[in-house]
Amino acid sequence: MIRILIADDHDILRAGLKHILNETSDIAVGGEASNGAEALARLREGRWDAVVLDLNMPGRNGIDLIKQVKDEFPHLPILVLSMYKEDIYAVRTLKAGASGYLCKDNAESHLAEALRKIVGGGLFINQNIAENITRDILQGEHAQLPHKRLTDRNYQIFLMLVQGLGVSEIARRLNLSVKTISTHKTHIQTKMGLTNTAELVRYAVQHRLIEGDAPLAG
Repeated sequence: MIRILIADDHDILRAGLKHILNETSDIAVGGEASNGAEALARLREGRWDAVVLDLNMPGRNGIDLIKQVKDEFPHLPILVLSMYKEDIYAVRTLKAGASGYLCKDNAESHLAEALRKIVGGGLFINQNIAENITRDILQGEHAQLPHKRLTDRNYQIFLMLVQGLGVSEIARRLNLSVKTISTHKTHIQTKMGLTNTAELVRYAVQHRLIEGDAPLAG
């Protein structure tokens, strides 16, 4: 039996994932966590075959959390769940040590498959996204695009900005100060050579990081 921990700050989503896995005969949800600190505490309490980790829980950067989990549990497979399309965060999470990346929209049809694959020692990522990543690397575009220069925290905040969230709301969701988020926003614009949120949104749409009907916030 595959014993997993689900770490996500949304009660409804955790319940939904448990419902999906209740339909399987070989995967059991052995515990839940609602934030990064709680996830680490639960992982230290017992034996786990895999952890399903929400990339955007409040507080600590999801990429940093992946790195810490791998530092403490180097052989534990991590399946990242995200609200963002697979090609946006997949490379960063895999480099940090995750074994798989799954968009929440696809969880119902692929969650069990993804868990079985990573527990078996494989990697799980959408085939189309894997092809796009490979093509970008071969063409040398992967390291050249401005958004690739951003730190993991910068990138997280960049995506929230272009999704239409304001500085105050981002600060609330990440449990950071408004001043800290404003500083990150300034760094993001400087690194990307853009001057305001509207230009960030246009850039994100152009590079298919968000859908074309995204709001042009502030």
